[in-house]
Amino acid sequence: MAKSNYITRQGWEALDKELKYLWREERPVVTQAVSEAAAMGDRSENAEYIYGKKRLREIDRRVRFLTKRLEILKIVDPNPQQEGKVFFGAWVQVENEEGETNVFRLVGPDEFNPAKKWISIDSPVARALIGKKVDDEVSVDTPNGRVSYWVLDIRYQPFEE
Repeated sequence: MAKSNYITRQGWEALDKELKYLWREERPVVTQAVSEAAAMGDRSENAEYIYGKKRLREIDRRVRFLTKRLEILKIVDPNPQQEGKVFFGAWVQVENEEGETNVFRLVGPDEFNPAKKWISIDSPVARALIGKKVDDEVSVDTPNGRVSYWVLDIRYQPFEE
């Protein structure tokens, strides 16, 4: 399945900030270090030179990826008409069959973060939640079997921890 080209404004800004940092700050430092290491002579046994060249390739690969990705991403800002329903960018509080509650945020695939409970809009849970309202029930097929959730609350600002 192709990944969505949607992203929140803060997600886009984070990727843009990473691109600028890599290009303007880290790459010039690594390039200088590689030049200095190359001037030391035999490059085949020069760890600083070998590591520097490897790091430069990693930076260039990430810069190319971010440049291409930022060109096609579409920033999605919450719309007041969305209030009361789950759409992209929402924080959704759900309860499972065991009575455990969770808060998920539906974000683009470039910004999902399991530690923050930010889930990709392309995930089965997010797809099941789209368009739902408070008190709606959703069922999701997971690798561990079918899971049911009840929507308790929907917000377009973070829940207070």
